[in-house]
Amino acid sequence: MEAVVIDAGSKLLKAGFAVPDQAPSMIIPTQMKRMPEDGSLDDLSVAEEVTVDPVVRGYVRDWDAMEDLLHHVLYTGLGWEMGNEGQILFTDPLSTPKGVREQLVQLMFETFNVSGFYASEQAVLSLYAVGRISGCTVDIGHGKIDIAPVIEGAVQHIASRRFEIGGIELTNLFAQELGKSNPLVKLTTSDVEIIKEQYSCCAEDDVAYQKTQKSCQEEQHTLPDGQVITIGRERYTVGEALFQPSLLGLEAHGIVEQLVRSISTVSSENHRQLLENTVLCGGTASMIGFEDRFQKEATLCSSAIRPSLVKPPEYMPENLSKYSAWVGGAILAKVVFPQNQHMTKADYDETGPSVVHRKCF
Repeated sequence: MEAVVIDAGSKLLKAGFAVPDQAPSMIIPTQMKRMPEDGSLDDLSVAEEVTVDPVVRGYVRDWDAMEDLLHHVLYTGLGWEMGNEGQILFTDPLSTPKGVREQLVQLMFETFNVSGFYASEQAVLSLYAVGRISGCTVDIGHGKIDIAPVIEGAVQHIASRRFEIGGIELTNLFAQELGKSNPLVKLTTSDVEIIKEQYSCCAEDDVAYQKTQKSCQEEQHTLPDGQVITIGRERYTVGEALFQPSLLGLEAHGIVEQLVRSISTVSSENHRQLLENTVLCGGTASMIGFEDRFQKEATLCSSAIRPSLVKPPEYMPENLSKYSAWVGGAILAKVVFPQNQHMTKADYDETGPSVVHRKCF
């Protein structure tokens, strides 16, 4: 049986057996609904209101909910059998606290009785997915943005940057903008998420963005409840906020300048190798026009060496940026488990959860 690879994000959990040139077989929402203990659904409105987020800003926050979610994924979704559990590889968000890694290991060996465990950082795995071991990842997740330089398969943590903004903040900004032009329409967060994924795009540059704010073609979108909403210039605000964080009320540099500043703290002999192997990941990175705008901003940045984006190999699945860490994990699983580089139950019994820091680095 192939090893299972799990990439648990704040919004979506990607899971499947390690087949590197295929998309993960399960992509499901991470958020869960807490059901009444008797299992009744008499009061649906209350059941809908009580949601649980096992993963917040990339890190596991509710371990009981995470256990329930993983139980569903492994036994129901992927068909594991009790008493015959296989090997598992998890993707680690940038700078995961040691305690979180140890708790995950403990959960896997003591509750799920896995036969083998491995974890690797998402930045490294996203580079593996495009055939690189050195480069820099710009990961725009639902709850955070991570910029991580990687040299020879090792994240340069001193130079890495994490920003506690992500798709959530972009959705909220989009909702505000839509509310201004559609004051009579009542929008749920779910509505806004769907509209954002369907309509949001990136202007070619700052000048083009300013033009869209003055005049822009409008489209009508019918919501599930029958309300009709008009979408025009708002669609460009989502992408623009990544290059002009002032739209989010932040005094910060745009994402390309943040990348350059991150890499400037690494030894200068590595600058070219890192900047010329930049990989964009996360659902937001697949927004229409985002890659082109990123590349255009790169030609205007303060660095003597311009960042350039790595194109994924043709044989990789479409929309690789949405689950590049999972694909990289599937590639790595094909190496670490057959070569016995993973953690075993014997390792865990001998040393305890802390062995993860020695075996998975």
